[in-house]
Amino acid sequence: MNIGVFDSGFGGLTVLRALLEQLPAANYTYLGDTARLPYGAKSQATVARYAVSSARFLVEEGAEYLVIACNTASALALDAIRDAVRVPVLGVIETGANAAFATTKSKDVLVIATAATVESHAYSGACAERGLRAYEKACPLLVPLVEEGWIDHPVTEEVLRIYLAELLTASAERNLDPDTLVLGCTHYPLLRANIERAVPASIRVIDSADVTAAQVASAIPHLKVEMWSTQNSGIQGSRLFYATDSVTKFCRLGAKFLGQRIDQVTLVDLGG
Repeated sequence: MNIGVFDSGFGGLTVLRALLEQLPAANYTYLGDTARLPYGAKSQATVARYAVSSARFLVEEGAEYLVIACNTASALALDAIRDAVRVPVLGVIETGANAAFATTKSKDVLVIATAATVESHAYSGACAERGLRAYEKACPLLVPLVEEGWIDHPVTEEVLRIYLAELLTASAERNLDPDTLVLGCTHYPLLRANIERAVPASIRVIDSADVTAAQVASAIPHLKVEMWSTQNSGIQGSRLFYATDSVTKFCRLGAKFLGQRIDQVTLVDLGG
């Protein structure tokens, strides 16, 4: 099976990284729409248009299952994508909400994400559908810090401390008793260890990349069988990478998110 993974940029490579660990036998096609990011500054109609064109490209390239590894596109364009293609589509917001539902005992959940994702209230809506209360907080400085490579930098540690202290204070003011924190941006898994150190031990941190990969594995059980049959032989599926802007930057920065070298990226023009 060919699994297509789509993001507006590099963060979705954390989802691909988790997929490669759980389902190495699958073939993967990744598209980063780097020419048109950031999606968070665009209208819903524009995000939907961009995301649909990207999804169609992946299907034309052979994808039989799509993972929308972009929180903004998952929040604003998931229905439009599902209407536009005839393959199963999974978004990272629903996987995060599913994992929160399976994890929380208090039914109170915290979410940190980009401003666009928080403003969409997609996580709070998805959590409410599952009987959970969610409080969302935008953490806009984290994405540029991650892309700068400042994972363990003192500045990043201080920014996280401030954001998380504000998050916990605001949730207490709303009489919430949170025991779960969802990382609502695909850049944030790179900061998971930092975040876990900064929150109380009673709060479990949910990595959207890991839970998305796990839910893909559950949705395509025959791939799990293939994984067990091939993991000892070293057999792997193909990995193709596409970007709509600078492939040199994609190789350099993308390697930080994927955790391995990216030697070849194909430039593709999807229009404006």
